Amino acid sequence: MSDVEALKAEKNKLIEEMLELQKKFIDREHDGGISGKEYYYSQEGLLKDYREIYMEKAMRVVDLSHQIVGSHP
Repeated sequence: MSDVEALKAEKNKLIEEMLELQKKFIDREHDGGISGKEYYYSQEGLLKDYREIYMEKAMRVVDLSHQIVGSHP
């Protein structure tokens, strides 16, 4: 597997994980809603680290995209 193929595979895996996180979030939101307090200050379950984990994955996808096309942010 070439370096570019490995980067693309990692990017695709991260996107799948992000979509799964979004699905869980939407299911939770539809099930009973999510208050602003829960979203920003939850100390348990899905929302505990949701924003941080999602942002880390999103930033890695951006970095990988730049590496794949050979550009620099």
